[in-house]
Amino acid sequence: MDSHNFEIGIYTLGDVGPDPVTGKSISPQQRLKEVVETAKLAEEVGLDVFGVGEHHRLDYSVSSPAVVLAGVAAATKNIRLASTTSVLSTLDPVRLFEDFSTLDILSDGRAEIMAGRGAFIESFPLFGYDLDDYDELFEENLGLLMELNKNEIVTWNGKFRSPLQNAMIAPRPIQEEIPVWVGVGGTPSSAARAGKFGAGLALAILGGPPERFKPLVDLYRQTSIEYGFTEESQRVSVNGHTFISDTYEQAKDEFFPYYSSYWHYVNAQRGMKSQMAREDFELMASPETALFVGSPEQIIEKILRQHELFGHNRFMAQVDIGGIPFNRVAKSIELLATKVAPVIRRELNK
Repeated sequence: MDSHNFEIGIYTLGDVGPDPVTGKSISPQQRLKEVVETAKLAEEVGLDVFGVGEHHRLDYSVSSPAVVLAGVAAATKNIRLASTTSVLSTLDPVRLFEDFSTLDILSDGRAEIMAGRGAFIESFPLFGYDLDDYDELFEENLGLLMELNKNEIVTWNGKFRSPLQNAMIAPRPIQEEIPVWVGVGGTPSSAARAGKFGAGLALAILGGPPERFKPLVDLYRQTSIEYGFTEESQRVSVNGHTFISDTYEQAKDEFFPYYSSYWHYVNAQRGMKSQMAREDFELMASPETALFVGSPEQIIEKILRQHELFGHNRFMAQVDIGGIPFNRVAKSIELLATKVAPVIRRELNK
């Protein structure tokens, strides 16, 4: 991973929500086949990173990012392979590291881990963890994960899992260390934690004015320096919902039914009943906001504007939410790669 070049990638959570136009949901088998095809397309058009995220629900098809990314590794050669996210609060750090170290070997050194606390809480009862330990679990597990990444033999003691005494952590990755990012949705303590442990900061910016996230980036950079890390080691990624079409109006018209449907079933999963109005969507998709919906030129403007705010070195687009058909996802990816990426790279890789 070249920290000096601006990287552009895509990610998916493999959701299998219903298509609001047809009313039909595709099978998890078809969805996972599309995930692999999406990764192959992303590589063919020259994008840098492909990610998949972890959920444990029937309306998502990816519960094990490492397994899915191993399938992607076999179908690709160059694109970097990241979890977006691994729910670190309820994962054993040794198992997580060894899985991604194995992926790193199988992919010739392309693996990355983005650790987060997850948008849902179903993994806590599923794996026998107490939700009251939510934050403490994440802190301990992140510390251990970073330790495992640096040392092939580890002695460690903590609160939530059995101690390690001269434990051999195998296999070792091809990369000297697997890049680790901390996913942050808006919590200052999470941004500071990424800086404390020397991880990258992956900001999930799903809407609203991007300026409100600048204090998080500043806190991350400040904390990183306080804990002895260099400015050169700092990495910031902006991850967001993205839909690109030929014109602004076309993008909004095509995306609105799927985006509205997506939030309807996400909110329903959380016990809330709500339907997005078109006027609310218009505000969310306006040029001043962080939602990446529009023409290639508008997406370029948003990325460059955010780069002025954050100085980030990676942009990750989630392009397939809400049951969007694969052919429309493919068009978004192609416009991102052929119209947006060349301008961004020319402007930021000077």
